Amino acid sequence: MTGKILVGYDGSDSAQRAVDYAAGRAKAEGADILIAHVLEWSPYSFLTPEELAERHKRRNEELARAETALLAPVVARLKSAGIAVETELKYGHIAETLCRLATEHDISQIVIGRTGHSALASRLFGSVAGTLAQAAPIPVTIVP
Repeated sequence: MTGKILVGYDGSDSAQRAVDYAAGRAKAEGADILIAHVLEWSPYSFLTPEELAERHKRRNEELARAETALLAPVVARLKSAGIAVETELKYGHIAETLCRLATEHDISQIVIGRTGHSALASRLFGSVAGTLAQAAPIPVTIVP
């Protein structure tokens, strides 16, 4: 089976294990991998024009930092293993964004780590893994 596997990645140990799992599946199935890093962000705030400009500047800086520090090393590792890989950097609700990317990119499976860097937020608002398990339009593999 050929297809594309989406990996939600935040740089955590659990996310690294998810990448490793997806890499094994990709090699076995002849699939490509899409690594997605989603920065949690809510558009629901009331800001002045100056605050909006500053927020936009910070968002661009965060995206550039994520591309260099988080995604580039993973992409290099996967490419050296002979796996075709793409990346997506997005802002938004993590589970909703991963579901949207799955649809947009014709993904056959989503792979995520069980726990990530947002442990406190998940205790307060529910985990990404739990939300994806309930809402994803395709199979989700949660790697411990």
